[in-house]
Amino acid sequence: MDLARKKLGLLLSTGPERPVNLDTAVGLSEATLARGGDVYLYLIDDGVRALDDARVPALAERGMKLFVCAYGCQKRRIPLRDADRITYCGLVVLTDIINGTDRFVALN
Repeated sequence: MDLARKKLGLLLSTGPERPVNLDTAVGLSEATLARGGDVYLYLIDDGVRALDDARVPALAERGMKLFVCAYGCQKRRIPLRDADRITYCGLVVLTDIINGTDRFVALN
């Protein structure tokens, strides 16, 4: 299937203790990017800890749009970093991702 110009939205709310969710987000992102689609990943709650997984910043370098809940980072004392590839934001942006993508998957 040609995914060019198609948009996939992903929400990850779980941390490293649920690796299947992160693996699924990474796999879907890689497959979508490889087929020419756009990926919008929003990390919230314990999902903000996925920033420590090397695959997530690598996907952002490949063109994935990475959004991270600023409050989730603050609550978990995760410093803000790499602001040129990561957009720190709130739930309004998540609403825009849900409404603006062709498919949306929540991994909770």
